[in-house]
Amino acid sequence: MLNYYMTINGRLRRIDEPCEGCWIDVVNPDEREINSLIQDYALEPDFLRAALDEEESSRIESEDGNTLIIIDSPVAEKGDSGVTYYTLPIGILVTPHHVITVSLRENAIIAEFAEGVVKGIQTDLKTQFVLHIMLRVATRYLQFLKQIDKLSSLLEKQLRKSMKNKELIQLLDVQKSLVYFSTSLKADETTLEKLMRGRYIKLYEEDQDLLEDVLIEIKQAIEMSSIYLNILSGTMDAFASVISNNLNIVMKVLASVTIVISIPNIIAGYYGMNVDGLPLRQFFWFPIVLSLGLMGLVGLILHKKGML
Repeated sequence: MLNYYMTINGRLRRIDEPCEGCWIDVVNPDEREINSLIQDYALEPDFLRAALDEEESSRIESEDGNTLIIIDSPVAEKGDSGVTYYTLPIGILVTPHHVITVSLRENAIIAEFAEGVVKGIQTDLKTQFVLHIMLRVATRYLQFLKQIDKLSSLLEKQLRKSMKNKELIQLLDVQKSLVYFSTSLKADETTLEKLMRGRYIKLYEEDQDLLEDVLIEIKQAIEMSSIYLNILSGTMDAFASVISNNLNIVMKVLASVTIVISIPNIIAGYYGMNVDGLPLRQFFWFPIVLSLGLMGLVGLILHKKGML
């Protein structure tokens, strides 16, 4: 699907046909649309293929006057087990006359630009427009990281009340999301540092401040994800130790109970044998009293040792 947008009278509007200085939004294009883009804008086929690859990492590359910037953006999806966080690449192709964004599926960040949520966008100022997209991506990372922190705190409180597999699995999902975010953010930071050198796209004086803002946001997101990941790893280790300790306590109690209740069986086994010489064998109540006495004595000893 191809959509065309251009800033007209200070507002981003959708247009029917592409023109110089417009923004072309490409979402999950079919083979015909891919071939049309390659022919109409003299694009490298590998550029489009890379932008549509879910596993493509963040990078920047330039060839024949066209520049490809791939940046990993955060995505949140609601499912039966809760919200899932992961990253998807956004391909940004900067040509001499257009900016083309390419994504494999609908992206909330690109949708915000298309719907006019982001103000002050000039599609003909290509470098500035690209940096605004990157700034929005960095801001979304920070937003999702705060949500992840609140979610992990809530799951931790629930785990303190009862050790259930559901909460532990959700914590593992959160940890996995933080790993995805941390890896993608570091790759995005490398891409931005390469962009700052000005070798791939021309940077104007007013763009420098915007690029620095994007880098600051990305570095802050990297630091936050690292802190949250370390805290969550420590929390998981602590809960694993608590679960292991609880299991040891249960096993110790069960072993102590087994020892206590085995005493009547041992005494009944002795007095049930056809053997002479057992004390007070003529009194039927004696084995019962002896069993109860020994059970009480062993129970008291085990209790003093902290096993019951």
